[in-house]
Amino acid sequence: MININEHLPAPRPVIFDIDGTLVDSNDAHAHAWVDSLAEAGHDVPLERVRPLIGMGGDKVLPELVGIEQDSPEGKRLAKRRGEIFREQYFPAVQGLPGAQELVWHLASQGHPLAVASSARKEELEGLLRCAGVERLLKLRTSSSDAEQSKPDPDVIHAALENLGCAASEAIMVGDTPYDIEAAHRAGVETIAFRSGGWQDADLRGAVAIYDGPAHLRREYERSPLLRHPVRRS
Repeated sequence: MININEHLPAPRPVIFDIDGTLVDSNDAHAHAWVDSLAEAGHDVPLERVRPLIGMGGDKVLPELVGIEQDSPEGKRLAKRRGEIFREQYFPAVQGLPGAQELVWHLASQGHPLAVASSARKEELEGLLRCAGVERLLKLRTSSSDAEQSKPDPDVIHAALENLGCAASEAIMVGDTPYDIEAAHRAGVETIAFRSGGWQDADLRGAVAIYDGPAHLRREYERSPLLRHPVRRS
């Protein structure tokens, strides 16, 4: 007897980044860092901060001003950055075109879905609401749940555990080199988006690159989101 399902593409578990991937928020995060550091007397230009967005604060603060996030000053700076982001910049943040449609389609096609973000837990829910996907993405891992943020693979490992699947089965969707590196270190392939502001050369290592969520939705049937099964004779 022929099993029809053997000839159908298999929906892969998908791990989503949020900032720059489903929500147009990378510039907002960068400005919040600049403002919070300036308040504390650290004059750091936006041009230095913007390329670091995609990492967690545990990486950004030491890189910019040599302060560990777990130090008293680091905790104050990280807290203030979050306040500035939520109060001054978040109200203008919007979901990227096609984000809700992409996630809804993947859910309807049977893809197990999870989030692995460098955002803090208290920011993640709001970002998901911006994209209109808070009811679709229930398995969530933030930087609050990981010892080390991207490009370390901790959040990817946690997402895999939430999904209950092997790294080789899953695929990551992200927008920065840090997503690609973190996923690679966890043994997970990555689809990259240009929507985060990076050039294709910066996103090398991704198995495919698309403009953003709407582009991937249009190319879904030809994308790495579907793993074609081996046909048995």
